[in-house]
Amino acid sequence: MRSCFFVLWALYLSLLPIGQEWLAYGWDTQILETGFLAMMLAPLLDGRPFPRRAPPVVIIWLFRWLAFRIMLGAGLIKLRGDEVWSMKELSALVYHYETQPVPGPLSRFFHFLPRWFHQAGCLFNHFVEVVVPWFAFWGRWPRHIAGVLMVGFMGVLILTGNLSFLNWLTIIPCLACMDDSLWRRVLPRFITARAEKAAQSAESASKGHWVMVLLFTGYVGWWSVEPVRNLISPNQMMNTSFDPLHLVGSYGAFGSIDKERYELVFQGAYVEVIDLLTDWKDYEFKAKPTDVMRRPVWITPYHYRLDWAAWFPWHRYQGGARNAWVPHFLWKLLQNDPATLGLLAQNPFSDHPPKYVRVLVYRYRYAPADDPSGAWWTRERVETLVPAVSLEHAQLRQIMRENGWMREESR
Repeated sequence: MRSCFFVLWALYLSLLPIGQEWLAYGWDTQILETGFLAMMLAPLLDGRPFPRRAPPVVIIWLFRWLAFRIMLGAGLIKLRGDEVWSMKELSALVYHYETQPVPGPLSRFFHFLPRWFHQAGCLFNHFVEVVVPWFAFWGRWPRHIAGVLMVGFMGVLILTGNLSFLNWLTIIPCLACMDDSLWRRVLPRFITARAEKAAQSAESASKGHWVMVLLFTGYVGWWSVEPVRNLISPNQMMNTSFDPLHLVGSYGAFGSIDKERYELVFQGAYVEVIDLLTDWKDYEFKAKPTDVMRRPVWITPYHYRLDWAAWFPWHRYQGGARNAWVPHFLWKLLQNDPATLGLLAQNPFSDHPPKYVRVLVYRYRYAPADDPSGAWWTRERVETLVPAVSLEHAQLRQIMRENGWMREESR
């Protein structure tokens, strides 16, 4: 069992150096830390499908330490990062449900709730992320209540948005706050009876297992100094690893909130000459808004990384690395590349590749639920980010050559 965990962890770790921005999210390091902790729970050498060795309790405490860093880091970065989270305004959720990366089917409902509800939501967010994590290290009942609140909070986030597998992953260390005395009260008797029977015959962890656990605990303790400094620093950084194995990191999300939703809309046209009457067709993504009539989808815990990359606000990252993938994407669209088109919901040019593609910027807003057209969104064009380009476009070809993205036959 431990070897299986280790192989999975090592494979994921090997992807990060080559993943560039596509594997640069906080949960890509959080899953490494969580996975390694899970590996340390498993017996060192035990091939039985259901090992009968009790897990070292120190690993359970390290799970709680992880939950503490995740929640407190997320809370502090909000209080430090954007005035809309401040106790003076408490307006972050007025915008968040509409401007979050990939809204879900329930997001519009929450968006149109009264302002006092959003302010109460901000207060609850601060309470769960800043106050509650401290109780993860207290006595049994305070710790149980903290675990229930943190897990419940993650459930709310799952219902109101599509934050990849972040919330599902965060539930795992939060569960470590709840022990068997709580589960006996909430789980069916036939389950708890089997668990009690297994506990009676459980063997203690082997000496080899304990040696590895103690070495790992020392490693975590040594590298925890920097995350603690980061938490108390006014210049706190989100989603940063301080050790080379990504086993002790700092976390946080939505330190700033966008007040308006801007979307990159990719379009293609099959014409020889562009004019005012050119019929441009939208490329539809699997999750992010494009068609205003399309109901938001529920994708959690999956992570459609292209949709997320296309969400990053164009006005904030103009000229920056966050939009550096766009020319390559356009190049692939102009060739009807099957692998690239497989990342989209539909291809408007299934019979032949487009002659031209372009990228527009639209401002999206939720349409009221009683909108007679049945639309989920309204949108208005803001500007053209990338004007019409073809495979022969000189600047596009230059970018492709400079980045080593152009195959020899295309040169």
